[in-house]
Amino acid sequence: MATLDELRQHLDVIDTRLMELIAERQKTSGEIAAVKRSTGYPTRDFARERDVILGARERAAAHGVSPRVAEDLMRMLIRSSLTTQEQASVAATGHGSGRSALVIGGAGKLGRWFVDFLLSQGFTVEVSDPAGCPAAGKDIGDWRDNPLPQDFIVVATPLGMTDAVLRELALRRPSGVIFDVGSLKSPLRAGLMALKSHGCRVTSLHPMFGGDTELLSGRHVIFVDLGVADALEKARELFAPTMVEQVVMSLDEHDRLIAYVLGLSHALNIAFFTALAESGEAAPRLARLSSTTFDAQLDVASRVAQESPELYFDIQSLNDYGAESLEALSKAVESLRRSVVSQDRAAFSQLMEQGRAYLEDRRSVTAQRA
Repeated sequence: MATLDELRQHLDVIDTRLMELIAERQKTSGEIAAVKRSTGYPTRDFARERDVILGARERAAAHGVSPRVAEDLMRMLIRSSLTTQEQASVAATGHGSGRSALVIGGAGKLGRWFVDFLLSQGFTVEVSDPAGCPAAGKDIGDWRDNPLPQDFIVVATPLGMTDAVLRELALRRPSGVIFDVGSLKSPLRAGLMALKSHGCRVTSLHPMFGGDTELLSGRHVIFVDLGVADALEKARELFAPTMVEQVVMSLDEHDRLIAYVLGLSHALNIAFFTALAESGEAAPRLARLSSTTFDAQLDVASRVAQESPELYFDIQSLNDYGAESLEALSKAVESLRRSVVSQDRAAFSQLMEQGRAYLEDRRSVTAQRA
């Protein structure tokens, strides 16, 4: 019988082989991306993904391996492969060659993402941020001292500062396309309208993902149409090589929807961990009481708790439609409380059935889009 050390060494050899195979798979994914580009084939093929996953489940069962483990592994590898192919597509078909971009606020999470994204398309990327400059960008110091000849100017400053930056840019009338990436547009209305009234090529973006996002498949970028068609078109072209889903809407429509998409979801999780923190139950004791629903909700709430209180307060307080979603949450909690306190089983069931119907409709729409 082999010793424990020998068995562990054997596992190390297997792990090394696994890494080599994954590297080979990544290399092949890059070659597939080149073929897809040359033939006009889309980067993502859902039918192919389904076949790969079902095949992996069948082979796993034949070898005594959990089909669920095989599926999870293949989904992770497919995601990695798609990321490789998307990045190759962006680099090959991007529109930045010979052009320049300025990212104001390029040291922040989303600002860094745009620096890397624009660099991958061949742009020369300059950065203005008191906090410094990502290694790949070119630090130009204070943007106010720059003549602003860039083809694109991305404003990725904190939400509370962005309107002032937009107003200052309006007075400078730069010739390039200007867009912010703020989570809300209500507090930026004056700055955006000032740029438009001064004849600037302005639009507004809201990337619905964080700065650590690699794969854009399944993600959304909202483009706010300010009535400057050229700017909107140029901004959308930046994302054409990716698999991101582009959504165009008006400023008012954006903030009304974001009041629910961000405002409501943030408020719900803040209320959840606040209720736990004030319940008197010690965290270690709750940690020993696991359930599928509680663990899933706790995971989401934990991520929310790590975010910036200043940004999350701005999202709640600066949205012209923010009170609407908070009032909806308050009414929903009161309806739930009332049905339980009054022992109204029918009212409780109606809440559940109403929610089930809404979520099934939403799932159906999502499936059709995929």
